[in-house]
Amino acid sequence: MKIGGPLRAAGHDVRALAAERALEAVPDESVLQLAATEARILVTRNSRDFVPLSRRWAEANRQHAGVILVWSFSSNRFAEIVAAVLSWLGGMPAEHQWRNVTVTA
Repeated sequence: MKIGGPLRAAGHDVRALAAERALEAVPDESVLQLAATEARILVTRNSRDFVPLSRRWAEANRQHAGVILVWSFSSNRFAEIVAAVLSWLGGMPAEHQWRNVTVTA
């Protein structure tokens, strides 16, 4: 299941790394750097790696454009997850509101 489609349908500019073969094996640190460089909020279900990574970035005063950690990705909760991500995006619509913020959806 891919969350990019529903986010795109809701009017968000989405770049889905899973759809780009050249980015399949990019390390997590580089993924967060790419999102930061492009001023994109990173939506990921990989909380195991991105929670400590975003903490290290905060401790090092490194800036990112925001991270939304998806807590579950089971097919029976897909609509609920999309709604939670959209709720976060709608609740903080300005780019500056997301700077260095990590949340769970």
